[in-house]
Amino acid sequence: MSKLEQLKTMTTVVADTGDLDAIAQWRPVDATTNPSLLLKAADLPAYRPMLDAAIHYAQGQRGSDTEQLGIATDYLAVLAGQKILELIPGVVSTEVDARLSFDTDGTVRKARRLIELYDSIGIPTERVLIKIASTWEGIRAAEILEKEGIRCNLTLLFSFAQAAACADAGAFLISPFVGRILDWNLKQSGRSSYEPHEDPGVLSVSRIYNYFKGHGYDTVVMGASFRNTGEIEQLSGCDRLTISPALLEALQNDTGELPRRLSPETTGKVESRVSLDENAFRWLMNEDAMATEKLAEGIRKFAADQVELEQRVRQIAQAA
Repeated sequence: MSKLEQLKTMTTVVADTGDLDAIAQWRPVDATTNPSLLLKAADLPAYRPMLDAAIHYAQGQRGSDTEQLGIATDYLAVLAGQKILELIPGVVSTEVDARLSFDTDGTVRKARRLIELYDSIGIPTERVLIKIASTWEGIRAAEILEKEGIRCNLTLLFSFAQAAACADAGAFLISPFVGRILDWNLKQSGRSSYEPHEDPGVLSVSRIYNYFKGHGYDTVVMGASFRNTGEIEQLSGCDRLTISPALLEALQNDTGELPRRLSPETTGKVESRVSLDENAFRWLMNEDAMATEKLAEGIRKFAADQVELEQRVRQIAQAA
């Protein structure tokens, strides 16, 4: 049995891609998308009909050129989600515009709009997770949306403070990033590598998982942003892991034994429960240079890719 097959017996495997062919090949339970993945996917032939349909839809809506671009990219994300859901049994994550990361009200409005678009094409709300950056404002938006029955995936999560605040807010799922934490620590330390069991990203997700299970939080922990299979193997047993096609293939081709590393029954001594107000949250983030830098960097990157996606849509619309 391959390591991928073994992993699936203890963890829900999620595909971290917008490539429909890759999703069809690997048949994960769930799938995640973001502006960066959609931007890459927009160049694939399978996405051209969706791009054309999104542009046509936006042109039929009222609004300025900028507003219509936003409508088109929202509809593209939803059409992509629809196609992905035809290939998987679970849920798809669709991301809110990263430029709203510090706007609670704007995030709530955008999330409701995405759900309305999904509803308009017959996709039930329970098959969609709204991805929101784990800023204080984003977490507050998730708290509002969860109470409305709109489940959220809190992304760009790099710190225990972010995770604790998300759990207290009742977020359905969090996506703590592993590889980007490793990247930062390698750069700061001057090291070329870490052993998988001492990988800073692995240790961060393990701590969050044990804390959540030890205190009975329902929030799902989904490790994300992996750099190698060693990180994935060290988190076997985590609720969910979202994995790129390249690493899925590497796991499929490895037939070694994969022991379970994380389990609700083996959390060990759990640290005390914390509840953070805004001041405490911002202070802990201020004290965590890695989390602060990687969160800001991630938001900038997603925002830049969103802008580039809008420019791509504009070019196609003008050429039509």
